[in-house]
Amino acid sequence: ALLLTPAIDSAELGAGEWLVSQLLARRARQVLCIDSSPRMVEVGAALAEKNGLATLTYRLGDIERVPLPDASVDLAIRSQALHHARQPQRAGDEAFRILRPGGQLLVLDLNAHTFEQARELYADLWLGFAEGTLHGFLKQAGFHKVEVSVVAREEAEPGFEPLLASGP
Repeated sequence: ALLLTPAIDSAELGAGEWLVSQLLARRARQVLCIDSSPRMVEVGAALAEKNGLATLTYRLGDIERVPLPDASVDLAIRSQALHHARQPQRAGDEAFRILRPGGQLLVLDLNAHTFEQARELYADLWLGFAEGTLHGFLKQAGFHKVEVSVVAREEAEPGFEPLLASGP
């Protein structure tokens, strides 16, 4: 499916390990990876250079204050980053701000859970988000036709349920 992706400008917000961005970079016009960790930005930039991905760029930044201009990308992706945001609504607002008209946001995050150890183990600020809460963040940010659904269920404890949310 990624081979069918048109040449677009995209941003991965809270890029972390950048798997999606690396795949998109093979087809996209430009992929911007934003992460708040200087080390992750350094490692990502080196990896992009090593793999010859000239369309992949890494920038230090926060998902609540994205260092990109208004209406600058066609696709924004936030994978497992929202539960690290101090103000998740602000992160949603920022994603809406950087998207061009007709742009799309994809959010992959965890359904609400009670695994308190995630705060210490993974530096999670939030224990996931209920489907309705995530839907509300996107609607309030200005997205329409918002869809949120559980896309998997871990069998092993703690039984995390990833949610996929999208909105044009």
